[in-house]
Amino acid sequence: MGFFDKFKTQRDIVKEEIVEVPWHILNQLEQLETLVEESQQKPVAIFKHSTRCGISRAVLKMFERNYNLNEDQIKLYFLDLLENRDISNEIANRFGVRHESPQMIVIKNGTVIHHDSHHSIDAEHLKKIVA
Repeated sequence: MGFFDKFKTQRDIVKEEIVEVPWHILNQLEQLETLVEESQQKPVAIFKHSTRCGISRAVLKMFERNYNLNEDQIKLYFLDLLENRDISNEIANRFGVRHESPQMIVIKNGTVIHHDSHHSIDAEHLKKIVA
């Protein structure tokens, strides 16, 4: 313990314990082809988020707080719906999953193996799916 550690607030300590979620930004239609290819090696998840929606923000925060997988287990993509509605529409068409927000879609071997929306999105549930 260093000299300055005694001046840390409880909030500073909690911030240090938070593990950053390894999001990859999904903002180009062409990335969907890459994503499908990557799903042949390990599961890929797309989190569709509306930056104007309080429910979406709350679900995202809860998911990030509880997330504890590593990049060897799954690759996470983050889609800002307000900026990329065309990508969301293509996801719905390509994978046959009706658009919702927030929404988590898990793809393995090019096929949707699971999807959740709203408060059903849960990091622990995702862990069970990819295990």
